[in-house]
Amino acid sequence: MSPLQIEQFAARSDNFGVLVHDPETGLTASIDAPEEQPILDALKRRGWNLTHVFTTHHHTDHVEANLALKKRFGVEIIGPEDEKTKIPGLDRGVGHGDRFKFGRFDVEVISTPGHTAGEISFHIPAAKVVFTGDTLFSLGCGRLFEGTPVTMFKSLQRLLALPSETEIYCGHEYSESNARFALTIDPENSALKERARQINALREAGLPTLPTTLMREMATNPFLRWHDAAIRKNLNMEDATDEAVFAEIRKRKDNF
Repeated sequence: MSPLQIEQFAARSDNFGVLVHDPETGLTASIDAPEEQPILDALKRRGWNLTHVFTTHHHTDHVEANLALKKRFGVEIIGPEDEKTKIPGLDRGVGHGDRFKFGRFDVEVISTPGHTAGEISFHIPAAKVVFTGDTLFSLGCGRLFEGTPVTMFKSLQRLLALPSETEIYCGHEYSESNARFALTIDPENSALKERARQINALREAGLPTLPTTLMREMATNPFLRWHDAAIRKNLNMEDATDEAVFAEIRKRKDNF
């Protein structure tokens, strides 16, 4: 079976756009729709025709181009049922545990609220890839605009249950600032220090830092490392619950 093809590109000020394409059926989906022109440019560059939009959540910088793309291509827009009244042009609402076909590929829906109340992630097991929107970032996680630390903690636990080799595409290029914060939480982590160096080199060269992998995030992302003894010691929280450690890290990031 031919592999799923993925095209990542910059949009807006710091968003990532992503196209996924099944070469055997010709179907192409945009993961979110942050801005129409960069999506059109990416489609032209690859010679693909857009058929779907997979929406992770309702924020404007993820749905701004929905209606323009529907008018231009007649796309089917699939997104969270819990945010159906907030997502322009939504055709099909889906929720946790739902599965649907995208060409030859099964797409699994994972409920990942916290950043918004109904955010979802799209997992394509056969391609070993997940699209996490603004839930899980490289070295970070989303701000809690509509959820609580416990809500986000449970969402991240769901993502942690995926195979460690899973590639992660998220909605923004935040790696550089996230790395600076991560080093305040986990300053002796040699893998994190090396990754921060790599990220700085990529950004200086004008290159993206994504995709990342779940294995890499488990080793370096403090928002997934609430169990780590060194982090707990650094926070003076050796005896705290996992949820409390996560909440403290999230609070410190908000004030960073």
